[in-house]
Amino acid sequence: MTIAKSLLAEFEIQAPITRRFLERLPEDKLTWKPHEKSMSAGQLAYHLAFVPGGIVRFVQNNPAQAPDFANFPQPATRQEILKTFDEGIAAVRELLPKLDDARMNETWRMVAGGREVLAQPRAQFLRDVMFSHWYQHRGQFSVYLRLLNVAVPASWGPSADEPPIFVQKAQSA
Repeated sequence: MTIAKSLLAEFEIQAPITRRFLERLPEDKLTWKPHEKSMSAGQLAYHLAFVPGGIVRFVQNNPAQAPDFANFPQPATRQEILKTFDEGIAAVRELLPKLDDARMNETWRMVAGGREVLAQPRAQFLRDVMFSHWYQHRGQFSVYLRLLNVAVPASWGPSADEPPIFVQKAQSA
C-alpha cells in the first residue's frame, strides 16, 4: 500500500466522524468563546473543517510559504463551515492520491520571511498536521460542545453521550 493510500484510508474513516462534531455546533453559538483568549466556537469549527483540504493543498508547493496563524475566519453560519469541510474532503480525495511515495518521502520545506522554518518528509508533515493536529482540534472542539451542553459524538471510543462507533453500527444493522 502506498503512503497516500494509507493516509487516505484513515481520512475516509475520520472525516465522517469529524462531520458529526461540526454538525452539532448550535447556529446561535458561533461567536461563543470559553475564554477571552480562545477562538470562538465558529472559528474553531471552521479551522477543523479547513485543515484537511488546506493542508493537502499546502503541501503541493515546495517550498511553501508559512500561513498567517494570527487570524482565523469567523463564519456566519454552520452551513459555511460544512461547505468548507466538503470542499476540503474533495481536495483530499483529488490531491492526496497524486502524491506518490517518492514525493511523500521528499524533503518538504516551509519558509517564513525568506527563511526556512521547517524541513521534513512531506508524509511526516501530513501525518503531523493533517491528522494529529486535526485530531487535537477535534478534541478541543469536543470540550466546546460539552461546555455548550451539546451531546458530544463518539470518536475513537465512547463519549459520555454515545457508545463507540462500531457499537452504533452493529445496533443499526
